[in-house]
Amino acid sequence: MVLFRRLLGDVLRAQRMQRGMTLREVSEQARVSLGYISEIERGQKEASSELLFSLCQALDVPLSLVLRSVSDAVALEEAATAATPLPVPRAAGPVVASAA
Repeated sequence: MVLFRRLLGDVLRAQRMQRGMTLREVSEQARVSLGYISEIERGQKEASSELLFSLCQALDVPLSLVLRSVSDAVALEEAATAATPLPVPRAAGPVVASAA
């Protein structure tokens, strides 16, 4: 099962690390507790839209970029975990076309 919150956390952590920021720095700038941001990054908590916006501002990254990255990650996980498609059943006898 694809967990949006886990993939969101992965993207937020990657953005933070790419910018060389600590959890403490993001926490201070976003005015969100360090522990809560840590839980979001680990996929243990859901981020509200307001909180996500604050985190993106603290990271100086557009919300649209974060959401696009998460969407891409969801698509990759779905493709990797997709069940084998069921075969299409074939008709028991010959197919006869009607002239009607």
